[in-house]
Amino acid sequence: MKAIIYRDNGGPDVLQLVDRDPPVPGPGEVRVRVAVSGVNPTDGQARSGSTSPMGFPEVTPHLDGAGVIDTIGEGGDQSRIGQRVWLFMATAGRPTGTAAEFTVVPAEQAVPLPDEVGFDVGAALGVPALTAHRALTVAEDGPRRLRPGALAGRVVLAAGGAGAVGHAVIQLARWAGATVISTVSGPEKARLATAAGAHHVINYREGEPAAAIREIAPDGVDIVAEVALGANLALDLAVLRTRGTISTYANDGGRPVELNVLRNMVLNTRLQFLVLYTAGSEARAAAAEDVAAAVGDGALPVGEEHGLPLVRFPLDGTVDAHRAVESGAVGKVLVDVTGTDPAT
Repeated sequence: MKAIIYRDNGGPDVLQLVDRDPPVPGPGEVRVRVAVSGVNPTDGQARSGSTSPMGFPEVTPHLDGAGVIDTIGEGGDQSRIGQRVWLFMATAGRPTGTAAEFTVVPAEQAVPLPDEVGFDVGAALGVPALTAHRALTVAEDGPRRLRPGALAGRVVLAAGGAGAVGHAVIQLARWAGATVISTVSGPEKARLATAAGAHHVINYREGEPAAAIREIAPDGVDIVAEVALGANLALDLAVLRTRGTISTYANDGGRPVELNVLRNMVLNTRLQFLVLYTAGSEARAAAAEDVAAAVGDGALPVGEEHGLPLVRFPLDGTVDAHRAVESGAVGKVLVDVTGTDPAT
């Protein structure tokens, strides 16, 4: 099979296209013929070694993807052969990611994908959608699971609604019944956040964004899903309701976070940091189940018309795909691995 691998940490140029024998699934595992591989910032961080050193002599990157199960490990449910699935956390503690014609994952990390839902959607789920679910389910008095109506009466602020996670926050929050506000940096990103389903979009570079948000939510925002905590904390606190939650999954821009302890004490702020690797298997499993339900309801479409442009590369262009992610490409970067999707 064709596969992308790297043997040393470094920039995108450490990635190589090679021929390898297809992996063989063990007990509790499935092998998937990958159709589309999703690329996330975390894939580049793992490749560069910025998060942790390599744990294997050779790694095939990418956590997320979508394809068809073609082999089941010993003792597994053989009826799943031929099932269309989306994959998450493929390289968590393993060397076999989705940037290859075949990959092997634990069976529970291959989630059924409805026949009418394209592989592009499946490959765009994973890290963004599960992160968004986590951001929306950590509030002290909020739901631990998402379903239609679970966030009814709540106001969610999706910072950076044109990004992959922000896009998923908007879609999941709206599916769950919240009023969704998104902050963006300009008209083009405002268009994307609106297409994703945000009820209100605020350009944080114009006027008085806190006043604009308070006009929409006079009692304050219940949950902020935050992508740039250092840059946005002052705005978040200006619009957060008492006992509200700031769920932060990134600090884009790297600005240091200065915390006014007394102000947060008075607000009873919940400041929740989150990353999927350490969220725990129970939280990840619940997120995957709820995201699958949202996919089944048609709540997580992708593409320009749905607020998430797709930026595509062939498998032998994976180096360029990583460069695109690192240069801040707007939308979702995908790698086409093994041909077309019959659902599209």
